[in-house]
Amino acid sequence: MLKSQYKKTQVTKYLGWTFGLAYVIQIGAAYLYNNGNREIAQMVMAAMMFVPALGVLLSGAGLREIGWKPQIRKNVRNILIAWLSPAVLTFLGALLYFLIFPGHFDLSGDYFVTSGGPELLKQLEAQGISYPTYVLVMAVSCITYAPLLNMFVALGEEIGWRGFLYPQLKEKFGRKKGWLLGGVIWGAWHWPLIWLIGYEYGAATGNEAGYVGFPIVGMLLFCLITACLGILHDYLYEKSESIWVPAIFHGAFNAAATIPFTVCLANTGSFRLLGPAPTGLLAAVPLLTIAAVLFFQREV
Repeated sequence: MLKSQYKKTQVTKYLGWTFGLAYVIQIGAAYLYNNGNREIAQMVMAAMMFVPALGVLLSGAGLREIGWKPQIRKNVRNILIAWLSPAVLTFLGALLYFLIFPGHFDLSGDYFVTSGGPELLKQLEAQGISYPTYVLVMAVSCITYAPLLNMFVALGEEIGWRGFLYPQLKEKFGRKKGWLLGGVIWGAWHWPLIWLIGYEYGAATGNEAGYVGFPIVGMLLFCLITACLGILHDYLYEKSESIWVPAIFHGAFNAAATIPFTVCLANTGSFRLLGPAPTGLLAAVPLLTIAAVLFFQREV
């Protein structure tokens, strides 16, 4: 297991820089998003993923000992798990959601039109691509090349969270408390987006109807999801001793998690808190189960 001596000053500086910069960026991205510049806003939010890595540098902590070597021969199994398990967990969660709410399953492109405009669907049709074919292509991409492409962006977060903060928290509070605290911090890092543009559960994901308890319920639920995701990310980091493995997992999850939305009716209101993406409570059952197993297993 990767260990680190707890350094209170560096942790405090890291959190200050990481939250301060990210919150300013998120407020700016929300302004762009709410004023019709959604593409630019999405680019800004993608760039924000490098803030945790920048926070490590600004805190004075080093980046040399976070496991830069991929160690591919040693980590073939871990890499495959990181690459494929997000798609499997997402599929199982979406299947559970649609079995319970079959009326929400939709292949007409309703979500596509709501989130991006009717011209996007017309562009697909002009190219001779049906909407179901588009969804299939997206699904294939999330288990082939998308995890690798997304890995380089996700690395910015993984350097900060798993490479620096999680080892610090585990050293100070123990593994389990460190996991939980790290997950809550990771979730809270996204709060301005959840509040200002409905990130994950509201308008930012084609759900103009909103949801009950906005935005507090979304903020709290997202922290639960990130706590569980953090366990899986950090478990792979411990096993692989390479920062690239959780970065692959992070990239693969980002690629797979949005696909259930493409086959679901838009504007499902408070049902968005349940799914169909694995950020919803019901669709997250497979993720929550694996996280619970890892959390309660005995440390070796």
